[in-house]
Amino acid sequence: MKNQSQPIELLSADRIAERLHALAQDINQHYEHRDILLVSILDGAIIFTADLLRLLKVPTQLDCLRISSYGDSTSPESPPRITGSLKSDLRGRHVLLVDDILDTGKTMEQAINEIAALQPESVRTCVFLDKAQRRSNGLQADWVGFSIPNEFVVGYGLDYAGRYRELPYLAKLPGEASTVH
Repeated sequence: MKNQSQPIELLSADRIAERLHALAQDINQHYEHRDILLVSILDGAIIFTADLLRLLKVPTQLDCLRISSYGDSTSPESPPRITGSLKSDLRGRHVLLVDDILDTGKTMEQAINEIAALQPESVRTCVFLDKAQRRSNGLQADWVGFSIPNEFVVGYGLDYAGRYRELPYLAKLPGEASTVH
């Protein structure tokens, strides 16, 4: 990567933690008295998923679905590719699909279709970030951490070419044009 400058913080770790508590409370209420299977879309959602999972009070199991959308680019490939499948039996289960960002909606749509084919009782979605102005399919998440403008962001699990996932906050790269993520 050309620009090695420090990323510019957009959402602090404290603000993210506050929002996660509120999301978990809403999810706990929705799934009260039910077991859920939380399916995390890897790699970007891993940190969001781990933090959210620790806040859930309902009985929860975890599985992961690996879908490639970006590679080393700042714009999503078309169409997303499933590169790792689920290990759990979803038949008759309540599934909570968790992703880092809902952008064009193509990745989430692909994941929902993959899960629906496995005959769950229900499928709900939770995303850390929602970039609604980029949506090409009208898809909306059931739970959203934050709505953001059309800017490429990193940190809190989101990366650029595999870098910056470890940042505890959400940031924008300096000198980067506003692009899709």
